[in-house]
Amino acid sequence: MLLSARLLTAISLTAFITAAPAAAQQCGGDFRQFLAGVKQEALSRGLSEKAADATLSGAQIDKNVLARDRSQGVFKMPFIDFSQRVISGHRMQHGAKNMKKYNAIFARTEKEYGVPAPVITAFWALETDYGAVQGDFNTVNALATLAHDCRRPELFRPQLIAAIEMVQHGDLDPRRTTGAWAGEIGMVQMLPEDIIKFGKDGNGDGHVTLKDSAEDAILTAGAFIQNLGWRRGDPWLQEVTVPGNLDWSKTGLDTSMPVADWARLGVSARSGKLRTDLPASLILPQGRKGPAFLAYPNYEIYLKWNQSFVYTTTAAYFATRLGGAPVYNTGNPEAGLDDAQMKQLQTKLRAMGYDVGKIDGILGSGTRAAVQDVQKKLGLPADAWPTPALLRKL
Repeated sequence: MLLSARLLTAISLTAFITAAPAAAQQCGGDFRQFLAGVKQEALSRGLSEKAADATLSGAQIDKNVLARDRSQGVFKMPFIDFSQRVISGHRMQHGAKNMKKYNAIFARTEKEYGVPAPVITAFWALETDYGAVQGDFNTVNALATLAHDCRRPELFRPQLIAAIEMVQHGDLDPRRTTGAWAGEIGMVQMLPEDIIKFGKDGNGDGHVTLKDSAEDAILTAGAFIQNLGWRRGDPWLQEVTVPGNLDWSKTGLDTSMPVADWARLGVSARSGKLRTDLPASLILPQGRKGPAFLAYPNYEIYLKWNQSFVYTTTAAYFATRLGGAPVYNTGNPEAGLDDAQMKQLQTKLRAMGYDVGKIDGILGSGTRAAVQDVQKKLGLPADAWPTPALLRKL
């Protein structure tokens, strides 16, 4: 669904190319010469000439891919609006049906990798609507275009090499396989390198086909999530109620405390029981008057899947819903800032010496941290939620 879902993880895991021949054209220039260099690198890595030729001979630059790459943006929708929009009744119903339909492979996945069905199902829903919307960009063309483009060759060239390996395995058809514009493939949208590393044959046909086999997609997602550091048997997110007199400066992902300490401060589970044997952060997606959640260590895996706070919190909450949790209490959050106001706030914060990154109107981690610090200094509830009142104070 979102580019960062696979790209940000791949960027964190992929080092710059060192195994390519020194004379190989890393990016740019004549496209056919570039592909010839990719072929030589693939051969140097032990891949067959037949697979390299089958993959690269018909590859073309896709200008629509470049246009998407240049225009990509992070959504600015607040948590309540976004989560209510994407966690539809349709997705809840079909999530329950899919968990029942594929109960055997979900059970196997949890036994082997420790990742429960609701976690994978929520990603499956948000990424491709259970496989219904997987993207219609030719995968090889997309990867060749982005590898040739000199913006991020260190990411996409290895993905193109991995695509050749998938062709050699018979798991990718260079003419017919389609996916997202950035090269992600299948029901859970994974890049070729991750498919090579973590791909699992869930239906026993001898291939890993994440586009067509839900069993393959589920088992592969489990292996991938385990590799990100998933802790077997632990929760990931839990809705809580919080007292009105809490020290709000303790909230946010930058602060983690034993859950037993949160309980002593008056934080209580809205349903179920708190895991007092674990640490957690108290997160308030829309401030102290909106929904409140404890983010346990497994929540960090969501941030490795996608670094958008709103997306990850939505995905984690969706998984709790699929696991039986009630709809969250929206509360009565204070009005936030529109795009122009957020940019104005970021400009003011930067002038005060805070690192808020790009002035883009997005409430990212840097802006949240700056807001919380300023709120403390001004004697306001430091819940990291920027409001028109805060903007006026500045």
